[in-house]
Amino acid sequence: NALVAFARLDGFSVGVVTNQPAYMAGALDIDASDKIARFIRCCDAFNIPVVSFVDCPGFLPGSEQEARGVIRHGARIIYAYCEATVPKISIVTRRAMGGAYVAMGVWYPTESRPWPTAQIAVMGAEPAVHVLYRKEVREASDPDARVAELMSDYREKFFNPYRAADVGQVDEVIEPRETRPRLIRALEVLRTKVQQSP
Repeated sequence: NALVAFARLDGFSVGVVTNQPAYMAGALDIDASDKIARFIRCCDAFNIPVVSFVDCPGFLPGSEQEARGVIRHGARIIYAYCEATVPKISIVTRRAMGGAYVAMGVWYPTESRPWPTAQIAVMGAEPAVHVLYRKEVREASDPDARVAELMSDYREKFFNPYRAADVGQVDEVIEPRETRPRLIRALEVLRTKVQQSP
């Protein structure tokens, strides 16, 4: 559900962190959280920039994960990203939901560039509608039709990267074919970046 690797962009080494949506839908669990946090610290120790490709629906739910401390382990990712002084660039390819938006480094990287297919939101459309419009749905003459209408409206308003760009949560929406050249250009600018830790 989480993959890490080293790669080269324009001849320079980068560390790549990505979700694997083909396994557990790419959700973060305890093991994935520890793996990502260790890798980010390794990259930071050797001054290797980190590029994150995000497609994550959030943290894996379940009583076993809760009992083993999934929140504590998830916080390790956040701490590793915040502590790292190397350039951090995130590309949201599809989903960045809930806690994964923060944990996968979309909120506080050096640069954040989603694809037009990105869905950046606190939660999915159906749970959001049931939380935000519970009373309105209950009082509707046809609750199922009203839920479908509200879900469509929620997706149109919030399930796109342009809303996140409007409020400054991401830097720029890029086309997938522009990803490699944009990463290379960003890393050229950030190669001499110096960041002091408090």
